[in-house]
Amino acid sequence: MTSRTVTLLDVARAAGVSKSTVSDALQGSGRVATETRDRVRAVAAELGYRPNSAARRLRRASTGAVGLHLPATATRLDYYMNLAFGAVERAQEDGLDMVLLAPSGAAGGRIASRVDGLLVIDPEAGDSAVPGLLDAGVPVVTGERYLGPAAGPSAAVVCDNAASLTALLDHVTDRGARRPAVLAPSGSSAWATALRATARSWGLAHGVEVAVRTVPFAATPAEAEETTRALLAAAPAVDAVICAPDGSAPGVLRAAAALGREVGRVGDGAGQEVGLDAGRQAGRPGGSGTPGTGLLVASCVDGPAPRNAEPPVTAVDLRPAAYGRACAELLCDILADRAAPDTVRRHAWSLETRASTGPA
Repeated sequence: MTSRTVTLLDVARAAGVSKSTVSDALQGSGRVATETRDRVRAVAAELGYRPNSAARRLRRASTGAVGLHLPATATRLDYYMNLAFGAVERAQEDGLDMVLLAPSGAAGGRIASRVDGLLVIDPEAGDSAVPGLLDAGVPVVTGERYLGPAAGPSAAVVCDNAASLTALLDHVTDRGARRPAVLAPSGSSAWATALRATARSWGLAHGVEVAVRTVPFAATPAEAEETTRALLAAAPAVDAVICAPDGSAPGVLRAAAALGREVGRVGDGAGQEVGLDAGRQAGRPGGSGTPGTGLLVASCVDGPAPRNAEPPVTAVDLRPAAYGRACAELLCDILADRAAPDTVRRHAWSLETRASTGPA
């Protein structure tokens, strides 16, 4: 006898199938082979699984609403507000209302009694609300994968975050940078994890030391400025700074101005190539030679702050409104049986080059 309630995820692990397959097998819906259905039901009985009453009710009637769970820091970030508007717009096209869930979340059963499905955006492994949402007994679509200990839902809309940071690093290198740095986000979301890992792997692959400094997931411009000042003081040969958090780019620009670094170019003429290679030639691993006065600046998230900065900042446009629409569209398609519950779709981004990384 277990000491806690047996969940769909427990049954899925024991039966060696997905959570959506377990749900379909127990409810007699979907395209589940007879042998698989019988095995799932036998495992569920052995583990003592009891279906959620709210989830059973949802199989018989629709509430006409879907829930949206955003990170706790989302309310002050332009990215998530645009994402939410896109999701609301798309849900309304299918006649569904969007319920914005409190950051602290709620028990799965209480959520399931009020919504037909859930959108969980950038789920953090440390967010105590997420496991209950993922096991609420209703279809769930995540915006990016959940990397927590639970198996998580099988439906998701994902971006290639490693590729987006790689594009930025390649871009500043093409523009002359030899010692790039990344202000990487803390936390355990798929986005934050991918950026930290990519900064290190790109450096190893290119034989370049990438200075990585961790900042809060939703770092303010002031926090980005403080971190950039400390970074450039400790590693003056850094000639490009890529900041990850939404809206933090102005802080990097302020730090550059305070330290006399001209944004938009690398070096100071004769010293243009000073950086990692020069530091090695001087016998100083990691490069600490005399820096030029220039600095390239880029952002992992586009928005009003990078676009309206002086100079305008090169950034990755993640197209948040379109991303929110894509997440809501997948959930609507699953609810309407237009898509399988294990569907994974990809969302495209674009690189917007501006004056902060030099002339075209």
